[in-house]
Amino acid sequence: MTTPGPGLHPPLTVLHARTLTLDERQPEAEAVLVGGGRVLAVGRREELRALAPGAEVRDHRDLTLTPGLAEAHIHLVSYGFSLSELNFHGARSVAEVQAKVGQRAANTPAGTWIRGGGFLLSELGLSGYPTAELLDEVSPHHPVLIYSRDLHLSWANSLALRLSGITEDTPDPEGGRIVRPLGTLLEHASGLVARVRPVPTDTEYLAAARAGADDLAARGYVSAHTMAFEPVEAPRAVQLLAQRGELPLRVWATLPHDRLAHARDLGLRLTPGGLFQWGGVKFFADGALGSRTAWLHAPGFADGSGTGIPLDPPELIRDLAGEALRLGLTPVTHAIGDRANTEVLDVYDALRPLADRVGVRLRIEHAQHVRPGDIARFRGLTASVQPIHLQADGPMIRELLPSLVDTSYAFRSLMDAGAILAFGSDAPVAPPEHRANFAAALTRRDDAGEAIAPGEALTEREVLWAHTRGPALAAGWDDEGIIRPGARAAFTLWDRLGGNARALVL
Repeated sequence: MTTPGPGLHPPLTVLHARTLTLDERQPEAEAVLVGGGRVLAVGRREELRALAPGAEVRDHRDLTLTPGLAEAHIHLVSYGFSLSELNFHGARSVAEVQAKVGQRAANTPAGTWIRGGGFLLSELGLSGYPTAELLDEVSPHHPVLIYSRDLHLSWANSLALRLSGITEDTPDPEGGRIVRPLGTLLEHASGLVARVRPVPTDTEYLAAARAGADDLAARGYVSAHTMAFEPVEAPRAVQLLAQRGELPLRVWATLPHDRLAHARDLGLRLTPGGLFQWGGVKFFADGALGSRTAWLHAPGFADGSGTGIPLDPPELIRDLAGEALRLGLTPVTHAIGDRANTEVLDVYDALRPLADRVGVRLRIEHAQHVRPGDIARFRGLTASVQPIHLQADGPMIRELLPSLVDTSYAFRSLMDAGAILAFGSDAPVAPPEHRANFAAALTRRDDAGEAIAPGEALTEREVLWAHTRGPALAAGWDDEGIIRPGARAAFTLWDRLGGNARALVL
């Protein structure tokens, strides 16, 4: 039994359950003693009841108790908004998208914006980019802006384009592309339309923050890392929930790099403690696979569509990431294509001495497609990955990146190289569904039923670690993702590991 010694004070609770602690010194236990929001002791049932004879006893002996699930990559408030928007996940044709848009238009006052997302071009059966006219057929009087599943491509109808002032002659913005004929917007071009939509009120932001957080908690999560790419009102709403005592999760937040100077001037530094914490600074090295904007080494995509779109230049990442480190904040860089990962690893190699000096672990988001020679360079880094994406991406990987199949979603190789794996979903890109993450990481099977690099599969315990302890270490939280004295009393109860789950925070 592990115990902190004498001096226990009520109220205390003893949890009876098969307990997987993720503590190497005591991997399994029968019970956990909790008080004051902390784990006080771990051991056998009889020992803990003798230690705290007046404690409340909760009997969960038919369940498995683990450290609480963490969602290591989510856009929390955007996810909350998405719960009331059109959902095109699983749509298999343009006609299916049109039907949903048309139905929403029929039940919505003319002029009201129609929003949604979740489709994949490949699943819609499209070989090229969709046009505005396809949406005009079902929604000529409602501006429409819907996003692909990866959020790096948007599809607008003619009314939305007119309201934003986009014509055939509009030049491409920096870091983006307006596809001709009009209708599809890649990367930063989507912002040309998004900026003319009605701005949500503070009340709406607060409601979306609450909806997203409550949904995660209901799925069994106790913490989340929210990943910028949202207006300033989004993290402000999450902070307000925390201040009111209404936030059911512990949240680690990142700010976009273009706000770093303001944060520095305001004196923002790493400030641990509480349920909301600023912890990282977000960069984007490239786009995404489905939108053909992931940054690749030559020759690029096998369909001849190019080598993708680089976004934040490596020089900018190096300079601003160094500034973030000096504030104690974690550089967090989105990198999907193999070229993007190479470039970010080059930058991080130069930053390692500073990161080691200030005690911050550098972090790459997604790390989806990596050259074999770059795998070992992830040693000591956080690889924040989303197994659920493998399920839809598998067919595209075989078609578009056949040379990288064996090192796509290379979880085992990254772990063996010494990377810290942290699992998430990138919601609203994909639902925050831990069952899908378990299934994808264990079986490596995609939506077509075929395996992608089966040698990269993990064990059930390794997946649990990557969904609990890995995210905690990535955030610098030594008191989470583990069950031992002094740890946060935030758990997940399972009917079986990877199955039904519910959060238990005391």
